[in-house]
Amino acid sequence: MNKIIELIGAPTTFGQKKLGVDLGPDAIRYAGVLPRLKRIGHAVIDSGNVEVPPLDIEKFMSQQEGLQNYEEILTFSKSLKDKVSKSIQQDHFPVILGGDHSLAIGSISGVAEHYDDLGVIWYDAHGDLNVPEESPSGNMHGMPLRILAGEGDEKLVQLGGFAPKVKPENIVLIGMRDLDFGEREYIKKHQIRTYTIADIDERGIRSVIEESIAYLKEKTDGVHLSLDVDALDPNETPGTGTKVLGGLTYRESHYALELLNQSGIITSMDIVEVNPLVDVENHTAQQAVALLGSFFGETLL
Repeated sequence: MNKIIELIGAPTTFGQKKLGVDLGPDAIRYAGVLPRLKRIGHAVIDSGNVEVPPLDIEKFMSQQEGLQNYEEILTFSKSLKDKVSKSIQQDHFPVILGGDHSLAIGSISGVAEHYDDLGVIWYDAHGDLNVPEESPSGNMHGMPLRILAGEGDEKLVQLGGFAPKVKPENIVLIGMRDLDFGEREYIKKHQIRTYTIADIDERGIRSVIEESIAYLKEKTDGVHLSLDVDALDPNETPGTGTKVLGGLTYRESHYALELLNQSGIITSMDIVEVNPLVDVENHTAQQAVALLGSFFGETLL
């Protein structure tokens, strides 16, 4: 990679109800992401954290009417969009460190300003394809991909003045093992390319990644990788808020990222949902750093 890698912290916790995920970006830094990427041979800059609205603990912990923490998420999404867009304008490769997965509303909106046919690989246990009327919790970390595809709250859908940010046919879901009914119906209706954990068991991660690359390569002019650490099994990444048993292994995920690196199709990425308050000795942040190492070309020999 000839581009400068730009680390952008997105310390938002507003998309869900567990404190601590806002500490994810600094936990990843503490785990050594900057020196590790530099040792591989990359030019790397750390732009620090995007400013977040103040956290009102009483409001945060209460059950609000409608979308939870809506104004805070809208404000933060605008700020992150601008930061990511500027990174791409400077010909950098933005890596957004989260933070809960609602941050993808801002990050992918910023990326999409620079591509006509953006593709998205959503590497996650969940589809994050809910809409408000189908979400009993109102937690927005379960909605970002549906918003980015053009459905949901109008202000978030139209962030930056255009929609959709990604067409459903340009989305690939990998690692799915916890989908709500409405999400399943949406996936079927739009024929979104989806690889469940059962597909990975049956066909192997290499086949899944190679098919995903071939599917997106000819129809997109850039691909954003959004990686939720809960895609991995909780035994691998215990420090995350929405654990689902039976996930991807450490070895599968590292191999997947190596293949994506070799493909050359990925133009930006998020790594999200690292929560050091529910972790064991910062293990999940260390895993996040190791995954980034694999993606950016780290090898044994």
